[in-house]
Amino acid sequence: MTLSMYKNTSYHLDPVLWVKDNLDYEPDPWQQEALRFTGQKMILNCCRQSGKSTTAATLGLHRAIFFPNSLILLISASQRQSAELFKIVSVLLDKLPDQPRRTEDNRLSITFENGSRIVSLPSNEATVRGFSGPSMIIADEASRISDSLFYSLRPMLAVSEGKLLLLSTPFGKRGFYFHEFTGENDYKKITITADACPRISEAFIEEEIKTIGKWWVEQEYYCQFKQEITSLFTYEEVVSAIDNTIEPMEVLN
Repeated sequence: MTLSMYKNTSYHLDPVLWVKDNLDYEPDPWQQEALRFTGQKMILNCCRQSGKSTTAATLGLHRAIFFPNSLILLISASQRQSAELFKIVSVLLDKLPDQPRRTEDNRLSITFENGSRIVSLPSNEATVRGFSGPSMIIADEASRISDSLFYSLRPMLAVSEGKLLLLSTPFGKRGFYFHEFTGENDYKKITITADACPRISEAFIEEEIKTIGKWWVEQEYYCQFKQEITSLFTYEEVVSAIDNTIEPMEVLN
């Protein structure tokens, strides 16, 4: 086995080694944990500017390069957001000293010679349904994606047994992202708050508290699923009022 082949085998098994040797950034401990996760479903609850998009882009690019004929879908609440994630993929790809050949390369998709594709899509159910058998679905800013789109994504993985990655900052106690992260399920769950991110200083957080207030800082930087300020009842009060033992009333015409 040549040195090059050995490295490729090592990179296939260990994305962190591949990143350190080729992509010119040192992953944080939580990023290394996410990059080395080999299961099917992972959900990241991360503060702003923690590096979650870079982690997701790295996972998608690694999958495309080392697993031939893979389809990786990048989904966001808008085409602009998914295009931004795709741009990070392109930047990482350009850093590789040994780049895979591309048979297609445009603003919203890349196809490699090994048959793998990375496609950027908006939060549009009709558009997403046009794809089948993805090897990986990456939902960026998942807390802003509609429930209907998420429920249309899940069946796409039934046959391919592809990976599902949800990443976001919280957006209240609502929607599938909140329920998936707080529910009992088989997701790998990672939370990374501002105090665990070496690039965010205490001084910056103190300034943010003065500027935007503690409520927003707790949501945006400490990953808390906050109750809406304008809500009349709390989420806990609504849930506690539900009684599944009560039979529904029969309405007579």
